[in-house]
Amino acid sequence: MKIRLFIKPYCGWCHKATAWLDARGIKYETIDVMADAEAFAEMRGLSGQTLAPVIDVDGEVLADFGPDELENFWEKLKQQ
Repeated sequence: MKIRLFIKPYCGWCHKATAWLDARGIKYETIDVMADAEAFAEMRGLSGQTLAPVIDVDGEVLADFGPDELENFWEKLKQQ
């Protein structure tokens, strides 16, 4: 499973997303879209927006979310 988390360093929702993933021992790649213009463009292409966080799990994308949305998204992924 390939998990990529697109973040902005000073984004509170991004910190909550990393804390949620870390608390569950989920391994993921963090991509700082403020430090990398290509990553920002990729995030915008995946999500259709410029807001973070955006998570990409094997092509399944969730954008601009909080912990509750991430929990629901993760549960749906586990059922697939």
